[in-house]
Amino acid sequence: MSHERLLQTVVSVLIMAGYNVSERCGMRPRSFDLIARKGDNIIIIKIVPHIDSAGEESARDLAVIAKHLNAKPIIIGEKARDFELERGAVYLRYGIIATSITTFYDFFVDDVPPLVYAQPGGLYVNINGNKLRDLRESRNMSLGDLAGSLGVSRRTISKYESGMSTTLDIAIKLEEIFDTAIVEAINLLSHGHGIDIEENPETYRNTGNIPRDFERMGMKMHPMQRAPFEALCVYDEKNILAGYGTAQKTLKRAALIGNLSDITDSKAVCVVTDYKKRKKIGKTLIISENELSTLEEGSDLLELIDE
Repeated sequence: MSHERLLQTVVSVLIMAGYNVSERCGMRPRSFDLIARKGDNIIIIKIVPHIDSAGEESARDLAVIAKHLNAKPIIIGEKARDFELERGAVYLRYGIIATSITTFYDFFVDDVPPLVYAQPGGLYVNINGNKLRDLRESRNMSLGDLAGSLGVSRRTISKYESGMSTTLDIAIKLEEIFDTAIVEAINLLSHGHGIDIEENPETYRNTGNIPRDFERMGMKMHPMQRAPFEALCVYDEKNILAGYGTAQKTLKRAALIGNLSDITDSKAVCVVTDYKKRKKIGKTLIISENELSTLEEGSDLLELIDE
């Protein structure tokens, strides 16, 4: 399936699931394709037919945006390496969940969550450790008894009961022994943000063209590598999606940035290097670089955006 067709299918699934879907991000390279919202649930979606092509820079952007917008990043694809993505399974790409369009449909439309996640070495599941312990003790089975039935060590059983995941084969054997479901479903909306973005932010920091005025005004600035906006700025618990560049480069993205800010309940601004007039394009404030330099605090910029 082509990227365009896969994207259209994802949009259809989201609409069926009752989500408000953003305009598509058509720039290249891009860290994400869509943002969608339903109530308090915000998801940021990267669509790639082959999930191995989702690189670290895109993952970093997804993680930063997801963290500050309280959203969940998801990668939708068809293949990993030379294999089709399994239905009902999730994969991890830099700590971000990746899954097939069929699994995505099952979860968001039919309310059927995936159970299996793929890692090097096979398919794994999360089991309810407390339930496993209760079942074992109710049968008067020792750790050794259960370990012998499975062909593993007592320590391994103890780890299962403490929350360690296990292989799909072991999980099936456990459910056969106790005749009870103990595998825990995977909630695509509760998974973490992915790559550790605080570990070494300087590795990814764009030290190039973004005005330092944002930081001077007391904002926390998170430069983007492949997003339609150059930075995500945070001031007084408010998020600002900030574009920057020449009028030719920036103005054509202003409406998209505004649309994304509307979906995520954020603010939007584009700082233009060769344009002196202040105006609005949709939800986005257009301001010159010179005028930005005259503002003293982040609240001054927020007031202009809200005018």
